[in-house]
Amino acid sequence: MAKKSTPDATRRSERSRRAIYDAALALVAEVGYPRTTIEGIAARAGVGKQTIYRWWPSKAEVLLEAFLDLGEQAARQAGHQPYEIPDTGDVAADLKAVLRATVDELLDPRFDAPSRALAAEGLVDERLGREFVARLLEPQLQLYVRRLRAAQRAGQVRPDVDPRIALELFVSPLAQRWLQHTGPISHAYTDTLVDYALHGLAPR
Repeated sequence: MAKKSTPDATRRSERSRRAIYDAALALVAEVGYPRTTIEGIAARAGVGKQTIYRWWPSKAEVLLEAFLDLGEQAARQAGHQPYEIPDTGDVAADLKAVLRATVDELLDPRFDAPSRALAAEGLVDERLGREFVARLLEPQLQLYVRRLRAAQRAGQVRPDVDPRIALELFVSPLAQRWLQHTGPISHAYTDTLVDYALHGLAPR
């Protein structure tokens, strides 16, 4: 008799995890975060809800990991892992390029719904909010810190400027517009933010 192969539990778990990620992102986009449930994610993923609870304590945690995974997949597909803001020697051009890419991502329905849901839930769930900042936002902000420090070394930004504060001159207005719908976001808008910010950061 032919010997039956032993099922690969690791592969099965990875398939289930991937199905759960996809289900969570799809449901949030379709019905919104409040109407997304563990039961709904489980049914859509074709797994038992206990499978989800074995790995995550809440739907917010599922969505956070699914969103982080989505970003990692996008970076791999674009060949940008690990990602750094390019240093072409022109800090304005480099910042404009990365902010244009950010606008494109924010306007992409795959990213828009889950990122809004996580941002909103993080305001009422402090632990989730801290995790969202630590695992997603702060690593992205540190990319700007490193690029601005390089600009300081090149004499394009004043040496007394704190890069962690300076980056908020163009990142924070974009985030506010996007989150609160206070105005349209576009490449032209973020280009202008960079121009205004660098005017204040440039050596005098």
